[in-house]
Amino acid sequence: MSRVLLATRNAKKLVELRRIVGAEVTVLGLDDLPPFPEEPETGATFEENALAKAVQAARETGEIAVADDSGLAVDALNGMPGVLSARWAGRHGDDAANNALLLAQLGDVPDERRGAMFVSAVAMAVPGAEPVVVRGEWRGRILRAGSGANGFGYDPLFVPAESDEAGDGRTSAELAPAEKDALSHRGRALAVLAPQLLAAVRAR
Repeated sequence: MSRVLLATRNAKKLVELRRIVGAEVTVLGLDDLPPFPEEPETGATFEENALAKAVQAARETGEIAVADDSGLAVDALNGMPGVLSARWAGRHGDDAANNALLLAQLGDVPDERRGAMFVSAVAMAVPGAEPVVVRGEWRGRILRAGSGANGFGYDPLFVPAESDEAGDGRTSAELAPAEKDALSHRGRALAVLAPQLLAAVRAR
């Protein structure tokens, strides 16, 4: 079966990509292949970080590699935490600490000014070809306390615009996986990239 490397150790991101590309492609993670020295994320934008990760992974492994860099851009914080989202509280991937810090920083911000968006840049690198990168955005607002057990990261604090339009106010962490795939920043970016990804996999 054809395969692609998602340059991550995040099991939940692997599950998301597997749902979106379907059964035709086997999606591997970094833990499924021999390790290599991973370059630090030093880009100033989501696109720069995603491209760097994908290009390095393809170069080191010879696989078609996909990498995403994503995060939360809060209006009242001038777009932060942005590319620092995963390590906003100081330690990479500490969701509870990141959420607690964000809530503290927004403590005095009124409800009407708590707008935000999730951003995802997804890059694909095929050995011997020019890499490509696409971007997905998902508008919403930040709650004053988390709700929901699905998802990860800032999902429990983020109410998508679609939830407000539907009148149910569900957070990203309260959506079913298929609902989230259809709406989310990463789902939107991957939907744009998927035809190119499948074409590259079939051409190998």
